[in-house]
Amino acid sequence: MSTAALIETDVVPGADPRPVAAVAAAAPRLSWAFKAQIAATLVGGTLLICSLIAGRLWQQPFFAAVPAVAAVLLLGTPLVAEAARDLFQGKAGMNALVALAVIGALSTGKYLESAAVAFFMIVSSLIEKRTAAGAEASIESLIRLAPTKASRLVRPTVGADRHAGDEELVEATSLRPGDVVRVRPGDTIPADGRVAHGASTVNQASVTGESVPAEKAANDDVYGGTINLTGVLDIEVTKAGADTLLGRVKDLILEAERTRTPIMRLIDQYAAWYTPTILMIVGVVLFFALKNQPDTAFNRAIAMLVIACPSALILATPTAMVAGLSAAARLGVLIKSVATLEAARGLSAIVFDKTGTLTTGVLAVTRLAPADGVESAELLAAAASAEQNSRHPVARAVTEMARRARVSLEQPVEFEEVAGRGVVARTSDGSVVMVGRASWLAEAVAPPHGIDVAALEAIDRSPEAEGLSVLHVVRDGRPIGWIGLEDNARPEAAGAVDRLRSMGIGRLVLLTGDRTSVARRVAGQMHFDEFKAEVLPHEKLEMVDALKQAGHRVAVIGDGVNDAPALAAGDVSIAMGAAGSDVAIHSASIALLNSNLDRIPFLVDLSRRTIAVIRQNMAIGGLFIVVFMALAGAGLVSPVFAALLHVVSGLAVVFNSARLVRCGEDIEQAEAIRE
Repeated sequence: MSTAALIETDVVPGADPRPVAAVAAAAPRLSWAFKAQIAATLVGGTLLICSLIAGRLWQQPFFAAVPAVAAVLLLGTPLVAEAARDLFQGKAGMNALVALAVIGALSTGKYLESAAVAFFMIVSSLIEKRTAAGAEASIESLIRLAPTKASRLVRPTVGADRHAGDEELVEATSLRPGDVVRVRPGDTIPADGRVAHGASTVNQASVTGESVPAEKAANDDVYGGTINLTGVLDIEVTKAGADTLLGRVKDLILEAERTRTPIMRLIDQYAAWYTPTILMIVGVVLFFALKNQPDTAFNRAIAMLVIACPSALILATPTAMVAGLSAAARLGVLIKSVATLEAARGLSAIVFDKTGTLTTGVLAVTRLAPADGVESAELLAAAASAEQNSRHPVARAVTEMARRARVSLEQPVEFEEVAGRGVVARTSDGSVVMVGRASWLAEAVAPPHGIDVAALEAIDRSPEAEGLSVLHVVRDGRPIGWIGLEDNARPEAAGAVDRLRSMGIGRLVLLTGDRTSVARRVAGQMHFDEFKAEVLPHEKLEMVDALKQAGHRVAVIGDGVNDAPALAAGDVSIAMGAAGSDVAIHSASIALLNSNLDRIPFLVDLSRRTIAVIRQNMAIGGLFIVVFMALAGAGLVSPVFAALLHVVSGLAVVFNSARLVRCGEDIEQAEAIRE
């Protein structure tokens, strides 16, 4: 069943892209044609039962034959029509074998057998379609995740004097380019757009990889899925629907279903020979059986045709791949091509970008540098007292540090926040504390308390501040020290790297444009044995090419525009955060909706399990055909029993593949415990 037939909802822009446990429990929506086929099968099955009862109650075969023929016409006609359509298209596949079995039994007067064969073959087809629908429903529900509403301005003009009556709450899916939406502090921006009015701080780490939130004012671009932190913004929508984050997600899923793996192409290569070979074998058996045991000859031939229907072989790869894609999508791993899922099992080297990939994007205080005569606790108390009323992530990091250090804070009697620059607070004793950037402090502190901006900028460039975001603290016009913040390693990064190494991936390389000291620190935190610092985009590409020339199958993991050339060069390329740049997303073969590095070893493990399941399915299907065709040829399997066995073989493959849907449940449980 096509995913396109299942996914009928509009994509919701600005959605929270984090997958939830409920995704796995989503129920598929069945088409009208599918429901009609189920109804017809139930009617046909009822007629088949009536034929069996009539055969027991009355001796005349006529009473048993009438409902059996009706069942054959109801159930067998679609099978014969499918076979005829295939023949007109120059294909002789499974449908032809099924049609020959049904017509052969009907033409020899075995109405009950013909109806039973048609019934079980239809049941097998319904089970296969229903299972595919169930697996794909989890992917569909991922696309339909949550967010929902947007506050749209009724009139196209915007201004500070606009009142609440000019707004209307609408579905985010209804937004179109040109609409103007109002986004308040704490709200998620519902679509890509441009700021028409207002100023604020926006957390867009998932888009740009910047650890420090960006200041936004009129005419600045903003992105759907990012979070407005401080001010009110009126945003003119420039992209909506399929052009936004979840629009790209939908495209990725549909693209994945249209692709074929090398294993699939190999099967297709030999499929054209399968039906003629089976017909030749059945013809030889029928020829000798007519000579020696004419009474059972046609039963043998019909049973062999039913057994030879290679539904188990046909289902072997697609069911496993759909289950694998479903498991990956449940954890927010979107795979463009099933060939990529197959290729991930053979990775021998992985190249990681640092910024936004291996780091959290959440700032933390890592350095307190008080001026002479000032205690560290005094510096932290002054800064946190001034920052505590701000919602800026930098302010939150400072106040969180003060809370953990159990430093007492004063509630300021006056407070002012200058967007993107810093804060000013007046305490109860009359002191004025300013916290912010060096350039702003130099401008804001008037004589006679002028600040030596050169001295502050020298601190910013000093080795002590290397790799840190620096906040300067000024009290009553005098600098009392500075606070260093940094973007720390993701907590799961070291464990993910260790797990990848234990899975046999020998080369794990960290690349970054940062200084060597920063790269060395991050590499040590994350257990990398190999790193390279101050790398330009073209040098990342050269590193990937060198690894491939050395015989490695290489995966590249990044998130920014400067990662795109290396992503495109990798055998497997992974874009961290599906809200990342369009260039990176389109260059990568896999997109992660979240930036959890646990997904990387999960992906490799899922790939290996999927290929193992495909091989098991192929073995099940192949053994079934060989063993039971031999038994059918020997007259030990009746046509009805052969049809029943056909259903069993298909179910065995489907259920074996369905085990893959549960992959990653341990990760979900661990994350639920951490939360």
